[in-house]
Amino acid sequence: MTQGNLSTVDLTGKVAVVTGGTRGIGRGIADAYLAAGAQVVVNGRSADKGAQALTEMDAGDNAFFVAGDVTSQTDVEHVVDEAIARYGRVDILVNNAGGSTGYAPVATLSDAAWAEAGDWILNSAFWATRRALKDMEPRGWGRIINISSVEGRQAAKATVSHYITFKHALNGFTKAVAFEYGPAGITSNAISPGGVETDLMLENGPAAAESMGITYEEFKNSYAEEAAIKRLNTVEEIAAMALLLASDLGGGINGANLCIDGGTAL
Repeated sequence: MTQGNLSTVDLTGKVAVVTGGTRGIGRGIADAYLAAGAQVVVNGRSADKGAQALTEMDAGDNAFFVAGDVTSQTDVEHVVDEAIARYGRVDILVNNAGGSTGYAPVATLSDAAWAEAGDWILNSAFWATRRALKDMEPRGWGRIINISSVEGRQAAKATVSHYITFKHALNGFTKAVAFEYGPAGITSNAISPGGVETDLMLENGPAAAESMGITYEEFKNSYAEEAAIKRLNTVEEIAAMALLLASDLGGGINGANLCIDGGTAL
């Protein structure tokens, strides 16, 4: 990879794994990596969405889909193993998949909703990272990128304590990996997006809004109103940061939680 500006980032020869990569933020990151020359393995629960994503990507042998639910340790580890089997290595791991359901105040939040969020957000990242590190460490180069959230830096919404808690924990895990593996040439960073209207928000946002006693439009607009830019963020803005972190140019950034939230965390 040649040093230069971001527009000339070259990921040729690198292999990236992106969980939850068929749509939304994960898909935007996968597309950015493909455009920079990487080979990319995307994961998702739906084989149909995976097939559609590969058709849309039109990247030939440089893109591959592995079906799996990241709340399952076996499925997550299988994604990493399949990337190594197909392309021989994993250089970049983007732990993008993560969310929650069963929105309720703490006093009535169910054990099932809490456990699901823990597996979906935190444990999935741990399982995937542990697996990928075994391949990265001997080669002395790697990039771990965890997609956190503006809610991982604050607690500004009701009924989503499980989401808030495990996104905060993901940020701590990011730092721990950075500290342990930085000397081995492996960086670990988190990106904390603000509101982005992805497929996941469209699917789960209405239920979250209802639990807060507001409409989905009010829920969505609350993110824009909280931001200094007074709008939602875009997938492309998140993908640009993920591209930087995956490059040699981003090698000096480690253990960081980088906000792409339009100034919300201010």
